[in-house]
Amino acid sequence: MSGILFLDGTRTRAALDPHRVIDAASRALIAVSRSEASAPPRIAARAPGGLLGAMPGYVPGLGLAAKLVSVFADPAEPGRSSHRGLVALFDDTDGRPLALMDAEPLTEVRTAATATLAARALARPRPTRIAVIGTGAQARAQVGLLAALDPTTPVVVAGRDPRRARETAAPHPAARVATGIEEAVRGADRVFCCTGAVQPVIRRAWIAAGTHVSSVGGSHGPEVDADTVRDAALFAEWAGAATTRPPSGAHEFQDLPSGQSVTLLGSVLGGDHPGRRDADEITLFKSTGHAALDVAAAHVAYSEATARGWGMRVEM
Repeated sequence: MSGILFLDGTRTRAALDPHRVIDAASRALIAVSRSEASAPPRIAARAPGGLLGAMPGYVPGLGLAAKLVSVFADPAEPGRSSHRGLVALFDDTDGRPLALMDAEPLTEVRTAATATLAARALARPRPTRIAVIGTGAQARAQVGLLAALDPTTPVVVAGRDPRRARETAAPHPAARVATGIEEAVRGADRVFCCTGAVQPVIRRAWIAAGTHVSSVGGSHGPEVDADTVRDAALFAEWAGAATTRPPSGAHEFQDLPSGQSVTLLGSVLGGDHPGRRDADEITLFKSTGHAALDVAAAHVAYSEATARGWGMRVEM
């Protein structure tokens, strides 16, 4: 087949089978932990109203891709930002461009898949209650993925806007809306924090022994307070989460106490690190985003769309 396959937002989302994305994301994270992937720290060009970020990456067996994403304040939603962009997939043997796809659903699904992988690897088995904090696109993607994987475990959703919280919870048959973030977090075995926070929304006093937290938001500030970070075993996609400044690095992992380190999630998934040490340990996975995960999701979307004959082919 000739030409470049173009997938709009609807087709990109439909092509992202959640089980396949989880498997591909796991492969990508393991490759990162073993220094088998090539993905330089993201860069950004700044405009008066926002920025344009670039994230190229290569993962053996999954491919070569690059994401361009703009992050601008959303005038219709004060305090929130919009993320728009595209992902280009290339043939990793001869460099031919293969596909262009919508970055928004791709980023949402691969981020939710990564947060879920972290919970599977680090949380205690058989959760009795899951909390999702946030009501934006990423929180909705997380709830949707949880519904697809396990529609029976109770989920509690919390956010600033009760109406948006109800909309976020709606796709999950066992979800309800909490009166506030504290109520949602207290008693939860697993907490998925998916906000645009500029200051912590998770407090140590609310977190019970043995809780796992996957924090994927907070690009403008920390989602999780310093006391939780101090008391938790820390995990991330890549070492730069703790050694580079935001937005490439994590706000929560800046200036860690002496002796506290960050373990790569891929090293747990690949069996090179045991992960959780005991049932009472608090574990915290902090996602800053990684190009290898975009490669993984793009690989899934392209192969699925090609097999199903979806999308439109265009010539350069």
